[in-house]
Amino acid sequence: MVQNTRTGHSSGLVVIVDDDPDMSDLVASWIAEEGFAVEVFASAASLRSALDGAAPDVVLLDVELPDAQGLELLEEIRTTHPAMHIVMMTANRDVENIVGAMRLGAVDYVAKPFDRTRVVTATKNAVERSRLAGRVKQLESLVETGSYRGIAGRSPAIRRVFAELDHVVASDVNVLILGESGTGKELVARALHDGGSRQKAPFVAINCAAIPEALVESELFGHERGAFTNATSRHVGSVERAHGGTLFLDETGELPLPAQAKLLRVLQERSFRRVGGTSDVRSDFRLVCATHRDLRESVRVGRFREDLYYRLAVFELDLPPLRERAGDVRLLAERFLAELAPKRRVELSSEAFRVMERHDWPGNVRELRNAMERALVLCGDGPVELAHLPPSLRRLAPSEAPRAEVRP
Repeated sequence: MVQNTRTGHSSGLVVIVDDDPDMSDLVASWIAEEGFAVEVFASAASLRSALDGAAPDVVLLDVELPDAQGLELLEEIRTTHPAMHIVMMTANRDVENIVGAMRLGAVDYVAKPFDRTRVVTATKNAVERSRLAGRVKQLESLVETGSYRGIAGRSPAIRRVFAELDHVVASDVNVLILGESGTGKELVARALHDGGSRQKAPFVAINCAAIPEALVESELFGHERGAFTNATSRHVGSVERAHGGTLFLDETGELPLPAQAKLLRVLQERSFRRVGGTSDVRSDFRLVCATHRDLRESVRVGRFREDLYYRLAVFELDLPPLRERAGDVRLLAERFLAELAPKRRVELSSEAFRVMERHDWPGNVRELRNAMERALVLCGDGPVELAHLPPSLRRLAPSEAPRAEVRP
C-alpha cells in the first residue's frame, strides 16, 4: 500500500517502510496529523524504486523486511543517499540492532510497541536535521574560525569530533562521551544540549565520583521525608529535575551496582520511585554520560552492568587528548588568556610557546587552562614568558633559554 499525502503539505515528506499494514497505517496517521506528507512501502524493492525520484526528508525503516534485512538496507541507503536521514523501527529489547543501526548512520530509533509521542518526536527531530543539512557548510566555516558550539580547535582530531557532534546533536539518543580527564567532556555534553530540541529545558549535571556511595540513589532519584536518618523533607533528585531536558552523568563508571540497576529501569520505563517512596514518578530526559574508564573492561570484571552499558553507548563520542590535537595548543591558550583577562591583551612569548608545544599535557585542556591562569597572575602587564609557566613545563626548556623576570 502507498499512502501519498504529499500534495498540499509543506512540513516535509516522511517515508515508512514496514510490511505490517496495520502498524504502518497507524504510524502514518500519527505523522500525517502533525502536518507531514507520508508515503508507505512494504518492501525494500518498492523503496528503492521510489528513491530514484525525489528523496524524502526522513525514512522510518523497519529492521525486518520480507526481501531484505533492515540494517543491510540502511547501509545501502547511506551509501547511495548519504544525506538521507533514517530512523530505525525495532523490537523493544533489540539492543544489538539499535547499536548497529546508530553505527551505520541512523539518526534515531523507535521501539515496538510504538508510543505515539516517541514516534512523533523522533520524526520531527529527524525532519529538522534533514532541513538543516546546509549546516555542514556552516560547520566548516565555524571550524575555520576555530570554534564549534563553544568548543575551540582546528586540528583534524577535534574536527572529527565536531562532525560527529553535528550528526547526533539533533537526535535524542543516549550519548556516551569517552576520553581522558580534562578533555572537555562536560563542554561537549552542554553542546549536545544547547544544540538540540531540549535546549530551553534544564541541563542537569552530576559527578558520580563526587557522591558518597550511600547517597548516590538519593541524589539521582530523590527521597521522601523520613526515608532515612536526617531525611527531614522531600528531596527532588537529578533525574526528576532533568524532566524535559538533559541529564549529564559525569564519571558514570563510578556508579555502584545497585544504582546501575535502578538507572537501567529508568531508561527502560522512564519512571522511578524516590527512596522511601511508594508511587512512580515519570521523567522524560535525554541522557548523556561521560567516563574516563574503559567501560568494556569494567563490564568484563563485573564492575559495570553489560545491559546498562549498551543502553548508554547508543552513540559513542571519543574525545582526543590534547597531545593528539596538533596545532590546538596556541589557539586554546590564547582563548583562555582572552577569557580570563578580557580587559587585557596578553600574548605568549615565542619561548613560552615552544615549551608548551613540547609538553604532552597529561591533564589535557584543563591543565592548559590552569597554566594560563597561573601565568596571568605572574606576568603583570607584559606577555607570558617562560618563567611564568608551571615548573613541569619550564623543565622542558633548553638550558640556554632566556629567563623572564616575574613582574609585580
